[in-house]
Amino acid sequence: MAFRLSAQQSPNIVFIVSDDHGTDDLACYGNKSIHTPNLDGLAQEGVRFNRAYATSASCTASRSTLLSGIYNHANGLYGHMHHFHHFSAYEHIQSLPVLLKELGDYETVRVGKYHLHPEHVFRFDSLLAGHGRNSVEMSNHCISFLSERTADQPFLLYYCTEDPHRSGSIKAGTDFVDTFGNQKESRVGITPHIFQPEEVEIPPYLPDDPQTRAEMAEYYQAVARMDQGIGKLFHYLKSADLWENTIIVYLSDNGIAFPGAKSNQYEPALKLPLIVKPQKGTFEVATSNALVSWVDITPTLLDMVGLLPQAKNRLSEVYQQDTLRWDHTASPDFHGKSFKGAFSNPNFKKDTIFASHTFHEITMYYPMRTIITERYKLIWNIAYPLPFPHAEDLWSSASWQAALEKGGEYYGPRPMALYNQRPEFELYDLQEDPLEINNLAQKDAHVELLSHLKQKLKAFCIASNDPWQVKWERQ
Repeated sequence: MAFRLSAQQSPNIVFIVSDDHGTDDLACYGNKSIHTPNLDGLAQEGVRFNRAYATSASCTASRSTLLSGIYNHANGLYGHMHHFHHFSAYEHIQSLPVLLKELGDYETVRVGKYHLHPEHVFRFDSLLAGHGRNSVEMSNHCISFLSERTADQPFLLYYCTEDPHRSGSIKAGTDFVDTFGNQKESRVGITPHIFQPEEVEIPPYLPDDPQTRAEMAEYYQAVARMDQGIGKLFHYLKSADLWENTIIVYLSDNGIAFPGAKSNQYEPALKLPLIVKPQKGTFEVATSNALVSWVDITPTLLDMVGLLPQAKNRLSEVYQQDTLRWDHTASPDFHGKSFKGAFSNPNFKKDTIFASHTFHEITMYYPMRTIITERYKLIWNIAYPLPFPHAEDLWSSASWQAALEKGGEYYGPRPMALYNQRPEFELYDLQEDPLEINNLAQKDAHVELLSHLKQKLKAFCIASNDPWQVKWERQ
């Protein structure tokens, strides 16, 4: 039986997930060159989180954690689900749309990119038309759905753009520069915002060269296109008188598609934009420096709509039913914790969060487990004897290929050699070394800190049912 809340207690949820969008690339996060007026406006009406982290800088793995509250190493989606990769979530996983439907009688609908499997685990009532490369088109396909809403029928709209993901290269001078989806078919109904290479801001972890600038200009255009369509969606929500009673979440699945970001565990890969507009009258802070994680998103949204206790009971019931089959993976509770308190308490804090990556594509086995505290980050490269497997679109980028052709020692501030071959442990002081260049793991002065963080990371692996916890036996 569905647990039905009153209309006043049942806010709608619009959950917007972009594809490979970094924190550096929103005006509300300090970028003075990018064009993102609609997301900046959302930040003015909601809460902007300054220390929000994905758990894995890879699409399927990240999204599976977002919609389950369970780390990907325990939900079965270790890497990409499509094509020959074919990873699949475990049958017992209870996802956000299913819980909202069954416990709160929410109508659930999705539009744009999905990238999850199996569909019955991440089940939505319906799929709206619209291509993820054109967010204006996506928003236009939401009009009928939004205009038909009634006050007593709450809904979840899962709105996922494919921007600003890479999309394939074109010849530009002597280089093959990625277009980031800026071809004509992605611009129907769009007013393009064109950027010149000299206009973009190069983040400090990337080389400032013509190739990087050319690709960043294309990337900026994709971000602006995405923002334009999201603005249309906001307009339709307001026109349908749904804005005030709707929770809106904006975030990215992982960092920008450049070396050192996507598919890594460094800050540009994991530290991402998170903007949340709660329903009217339920928040008091404008920005939060609390450490929050994508594994916290599902329990937080369930908490915001009053369904978290029932959802936890559901997980406990499933755990009891399936304990013989799933005792190595099932969890009687979410791995994530609600950060609802951050909306009213500017001092809301979590001491520690974790990240977990195993695969990007199936050929890219490179498990990493990470602990992040207020000041420090420890990355455990479990397969450290192996060379780091670069994602194909990052490897073939004009930026990386230019660095290879130059034969230089560095890509940005990081030695090229360390991109290709990682040490077993990387320990960084994020306060003193935000670019994560100075590895403290081999420094005598940090032996005790390293040991302390390793023990906490080991405890996390055990507590979260991580199959790779057996690798601690060699420590």
